[in-house]
Amino acid sequence: MPDKLNRHLHDLRISVTDRCNFRCRYCMPRESFEKDHPFLPHAELLTFEEIVRLAKIFHTLGMRKIRLTGGEPLLRKEVEVLVEMLASALPDVDLALTTNGSLLAGKVQALKKAGLHRVTISLDALDDGIFRAITDVDYPVEGVLNSIRAAEEVGFNPVKINTVVKRSVNEGQILPLARHFRGTGHILRFIEFMDVGSTNHWESADVVPAQEIIDTIQREFPIEPLEANYRGEVANRWRYVDGQGEIGLIASVTQPFCGDCTRIRLSAVGELFTCLFANSGHDVRGLLRGGGIDAEITAFVQSLWSHREDRYSELRQEESQSRQNKVEMSYIGG
Repeated sequence: MPDKLNRHLHDLRISVTDRCNFRCRYCMPRESFEKDHPFLPHAELLTFEEIVRLAKIFHTLGMRKIRLTGGEPLLRKEVEVLVEMLASALPDVDLALTTNGSLLAGKVQALKKAGLHRVTISLDALDDGIFRAITDVDYPVEGVLNSIRAAEEVGFNPVKINTVVKRSVNEGQILPLARHFRGTGHILRFIEFMDVGSTNHWESADVVPAQEIIDTIQREFPIEPLEANYRGEVANRWRYVDGQGEIGLIASVTQPFCGDCTRIRLSAVGELFTCLFANSGHDVRGLLRGGGIDAEITAFVQSLWSHREDRYSELRQEESQSRQNKVEMSYIGG
């Protein structure tokens, strides 16, 4: 099922909640997400049964990968039950979850038993002071490191670690992170600071380009590029020449990969988004709760995808003035 740019649907990213217990400056800055922020009431969230029904419909259209996101997905009560339901209904689908790691240690065994295949953990600094400044909460970096160890112990190998790099904030953590995870079997991925949403005060001057990150690592550890695992993989893969592992670079700003984008996003309240940088979604919950049969929902998704022509990252400069009210990352999922 190609879109207008001949991109085929393969990945479904499902946000299960818009809530998070961190207040990272690049995602949910405290001044915009204080205690009076109108988070979604539970009754508006898609039920697990509704999520599974939609996932099965997407599967008929070619979807073979699901990533559960948030907010922080582990704040959704009994999310491991959803994992088990999806794993049972769609055994051939790659099932992954992205988390900030603060709650993972206590959930990781249940998630593995439920059928989760892979886990990605966000970690933007090893230095505790820098980590706390970025997350803007009283939570130690050691808690995230403990979750990475717990994930490894139950068999999530490799664990992917995502690091958003922002100028004058944590570019000094690139080498410490590389040193820490080199040789562990885990995959550290550096992400350029992106203009997702409208509250993170993004400026192009704050972006540390992927090439600069590569050059920084090369000064201490020789690395060389790897081929992509599959079309649509977001990270450019690199490996240490001495065989001590792999790193990734996600360069949406300086090296846009819109041409290979195979992802669609489902918000916690049942809106579909065909681009991470969208400023509006398409309601599918109304069809679910209004008695729509699977054939109607399938036709809705087919029409939405076949008319898709999003390529915001490729058009970022000319679009920057016309798309100021983009959906927040905490709502749409990363």
